[in-house]
Amino acid sequence: MTSLSISPAEYQTRTDQMLEYLRVEKLTGVVLFDHYYILYYTGFAFIPTERPIAFVMNTRGERGLFVPRLEVEHARSNALINRVDFYLEYPLDTHPMRVFEKMLIEMGIGGQFGADTDGYPWILGYRGPSLSELTGGTPHQVVGYIEDQMMIKSPAELNLICESIKWANLAHMLLQRYTRVGVTETYASMRAGMEATLTMLDAIGPLYSAQSAFSDGPAAGYRGQIGRNAAIPHALANNITFQPGDVLVSGASTPMWGYNSELERTMVVGPATGDKKRMFEHMLSLQNTAFSAIRPGVSCCDVDRAVRGYYETHDLMPFWKHHTGHAIGLRYHEGPFLDIGDQTLIQPGMIFTVEPGLYSLELGGFRHSDTVAVTGDGIEILTYYPRDLPSLTIPM
Repeated sequence: MTSLSISPAEYQTRTDQMLEYLRVEKLTGVVLFDHYYILYYTGFAFIPTERPIAFVMNTRGERGLFVPRLEVEHARSNALINRVDFYLEYPLDTHPMRVFEKMLIEMGIGGQFGADTDGYPWILGYRGPSLSELTGGTPHQVVGYIEDQMMIKSPAELNLICESIKWANLAHMLLQRYTRVGVTETYASMRAGMEATLTMLDAIGPLYSAQSAFSDGPAAGYRGQIGRNAAIPHALANNITFQPGDVLVSGASTPMWGYNSELERTMVVGPATGDKKRMFEHMLSLQNTAFSAIRPGVSCCDVDRAVRGYYETHDLMPFWKHHTGHAIGLRYHEGPFLDIGDQTLIQPGMIFTVEPGLYSLELGGFRHSDTVAVTGDGIEILTYYPRDLPSLTIPM
């Protein structure tokens, strides 16, 4: 089996590319606080809290992590770095960022340097000085460069996303199996996720690492998108009991060394007729329109524009709520976006979710989401769960 991880050589390539960018921009180094960016460049996955954590690299190529004491062993054993500097705890009489200031000086980072934010974000009660206050300079914003680098996936990243899809497919199959009238969404989703996770661990356990703060295996569920609540695209799970005639919008994914995929399906409890069947068929046509529009050299906005054209032609705009899709990888949502406001040109190696939906307050929501990879001349649809209505009808 192909290795299910990002190799040290690939992390080195990523940091080498960042290093070249720093030198071209004449910056003394870079400071990154975002935990996804730190994972991308170092392989170090952690749970962000009020305790500051940062990745630092200077133009000599020296890489360091700044962590609280409780993360020292974790950082030293998991990150591809040259040094680990730490502070005891937050908050203390000496603020952690004053300890960080010493690290920056020792690594020669000051004056003109890059950063993703001007200081550790004020999350979970954290408060502290900015990088500008510590250094007397103004950090050069590097987020645009990082996002451009992340949006083109390597073969190893594609492999991890495909592996994520495999186990998400199993979780969704089990979710559909356990969804019945009188059962609650909590029961169906927990049973499906647990069984899929145990099966996956039996099959690839020694190769598997979630590298996720949110999940440790395959998961599938409805997140409250049941019956009329399915008309709320980002509803929350509420232990709803399935009823005859319910329209259901499901979702499944698996974190695979930090990488994610997305599989969503519209299902119906009992036969769908009339308006429900019509909406389901329009939803499929909307998604097919998007599939046909995505190809290299086309702008993201033109894909969304083609899909909106279908909405308008068939008088469906009253049921529109969101853009056609988004990129996916280390984050569930990444840029670029299949949105009329995003003019990014689509390139081979990009991976998108394709998920135009229809939302009716009377009927519920209708949305499939499939993960697709952009190839040299079009797309490869990576997810393979059935899309047709008969296959997605829950027996009474």
